[in-house]
Amino acid sequence: MLLAKVVETSRRITETSKRLEKTALLAGLLKELKPEEVETVAGFLAGAPRQGRIGIGYAALHSSMAAAGADASTIEILEVDRVLDEISTVRGAGSEQRKRDLLGSLFLRATSEEQHFLVRLLSGELRQGALEGILLDALAKASGISSERIRRAAMMAGGAAAIARAALEKGESGLSPFDIQLFRPVQPMLAQTAEDLGAALADLGEASLEYKLDGARIQVHKAGDQVAIFSRGANDVTAAVPEVVQLVRALPAHDLILDGEVLSLSSDGRPQPFQVSMRRFGRKLDVARLMDELPMTPFWFDLLYLNGSPLVDEAQAKRFAELALLAPSQNVIPNLVTGDAERAEEFLHLALASGHEGVMAKARAAGYAAGARGQSWLKVKRARTLDLVILAAEWGSGRRRGFLSNLHLGARDTRKGGFAMLGKTFKGLTDEMLAWQTQELLKLEVARDSYTVYVEPKLVVEIAFNEIQASPRYVSGLALRFARVKRYRPDKSAADSDTFETVQRLAGILEKSAGA
Repeated sequence: MLLAKVVETSRRITETSKRLEKTALLAGLLKELKPEEVETVAGFLAGAPRQGRIGIGYAALHSSMAAAGADASTIEILEVDRVLDEISTVRGAGSEQRKRDLLGSLFLRATSEEQHFLVRLLSGELRQGALEGILLDALAKASGISSERIRRAAMMAGGAAAIARAALEKGESGLSPFDIQLFRPVQPMLAQTAEDLGAALADLGEASLEYKLDGARIQVHKAGDQVAIFSRGANDVTAAVPEVVQLVRALPAHDLILDGEVLSLSSDGRPQPFQVSMRRFGRKLDVARLMDELPMTPFWFDLLYLNGSPLVDEAQAKRFAELALLAPSQNVIPNLVTGDAERAEEFLHLALASGHEGVMAKARAAGYAAGARGQSWLKVKRARTLDLVILAAEWGSGRRRGFLSNLHLGARDTRKGGFAMLGKTFKGLTDEMLAWQTQELLKLEVARDSYTVYVEPKLVVEIAFNEIQASPRYVSGLALRFARVKRYRPDKSAADSDTFETVQRLAGILEKSAGA
């Protein structure tokens, strides 16, 4: 199949806000694929190539684009897959230039639409409303298998792409190998955000409350003395945290799968900033030295498998009770079962006072819905805000078509001059705000391309966010997590906006100076 067919389907999906239409478009495309194309295309449609990150940054991706796209579509899907395979395996001296050359050669043969699709795919910005959930529905429709069976298999296999070929080629019988299995990561269960604890308890009733930690999500598999630790993205990080391996080996179970977070604690027991803990998972590790400087402590909050028995379908209350019997109390997440709002608020204040992000509220009767962001896990966190400047905006899709929607956010760089980009967001915008910002940003336009209008840095917007994380995508090296628009600040000029130095301090990179 030509890449152009996938790009065209992606475009059509972007232009509709109707879930059933998106599902039908995806199912139709899946039925046309050759077996050897299925995994690659499923990854593309879910917004992540089969190879994962290929080691080319956002700026390099854009610089690799040809000045003028090819006149005709000639690139096959499997050609793209082969190039990405080659790029992902390039190592050693000159590897960065070799990667750019490979990508540049591919882009020279791509049409303008195909180039933009690949840049968004490889930078993780393919927002087409056709990510994992809708892709699973489409796979069910194309294969004739029930959505429940498809979702269960994807949960155990690590995603839709891993099961797509088996489902389309063999039907339901092809999914039989995809059950919970030791040393094959299970997709982590995800949480929705609640406005506050009152709203969370109104949805869940009596709930299990847990501290919400600002650490690295890990999943641990154990069989006898063999232990493997996987990151949130299913990468094997066992070698980075040998002290966690030792703790798990000592647990009184022959085999198990644990879900939890690991982070570094300061001498007073308070959590270190997220990026400090993440130093333990860097590319070049001196593990022995870092173990002394940044010892890691795991906190378990779920048990998915124990001594030959899967527990994912058991209620959260039962899974947590088994976990509490198994693990030392100092490694079990602090928790409270309550439906009382006053007790819940006290627990939240205790979590925040201890330096943590907030709390998780979990439905006690719910099973473990791996990979799902459902209503049985709700997070309540204290958001912070920054006054940032809009550097550019991207045209919206679906109901936002015709409006400038996705905002590029920058903080004033008082050292280098200009603005340090901290990411993008389209969240929190009302219809009225969309209309207003489109009108105002077009007045400030200085340049544009097919997707983006670049503007004079004058408009200030108040952005709520939960965390600041390291990001290789932006030159600043930082990005806001869960950024959303709170309001515009017409009372402030760009000179009044927050500085990049302030952002670095919030991120724990710079120490606060006396009197700051």
